[in-house]
Amino acid sequence: MALITCSQLTKQYGSLTVLDHVDLTIEQGEIVSIVGASGAGKSTLLHIIGTLDNQYQGSAKLDGQEISQMYGKRLAAFRNQNIGFVFQFHQLLPEFTALENVCIPAFIAKKSKKDAEAEAKRLLDFLGLKNRFGHKPSELSGGEQQRVAVARALINKPKVIFADEPSGNLDTKTSEELHHLLLNLRDEMGQTIVVVTHNPNLAQMSDRTLTMADGRIVD
Repeated sequence: MALITCSQLTKQYGSLTVLDHVDLTIEQGEIVSIVGASGAGKSTLLHIIGTLDNQYQGSAKLDGQEISQMYGKRLAAFRNQNIGFVFQFHQLLPEFTALENVCIPAFIAKKSKKDAEAEAKRLLDFLGLKNRFGHKPSELSGGEQQRVAVARALINKPKVIFADEPSGNLDTKTSEELHHLLLNLRDEMGQTIVVVTHNPNLAQMSDRTLTMADGRIVD
């Protein structure tokens, strides 16, 4: 079943065309990597299908919803309920513990403290961080911080996780561990994952790799 569909998706900044009539379908349960040189349009595409940018021409739908037709609180609620994000820099809040960071999206979704903490603990345990619940980001390694970010992305059981260079700030060994973790999420949870990456190993491990150049998908 198609979870994400784009038709003739175009994005321009003045006279500069960043996305040029992109057609795209991503099925539920797929891991799809998007690769290409800097400036090819990868991050712009990720921002649109990730609902971070709803100003475009053509069509971009996530779970049947046209992204450009959602605004304000409706868009924020849709994003909170359906999407998880993992960025190159984990974006954890330094004053909060690992457990508290993971709970934040659940609190935004108005889940009870008891339920949010129970699910956060389950996810952190699943990701090998059972003994790190009370640690703040400064007390965690880079790989541990990124796994906390993955747990945070999963807390509301999103339909899709968008990852923008998730291993770009990690060493080789930790990057490989993160890549295998993403595969496990697909295999054990049926998680759909869309990754923008320059890492060829991660791209090769995906179900499908899309190559972008000059705002188009060329392969």
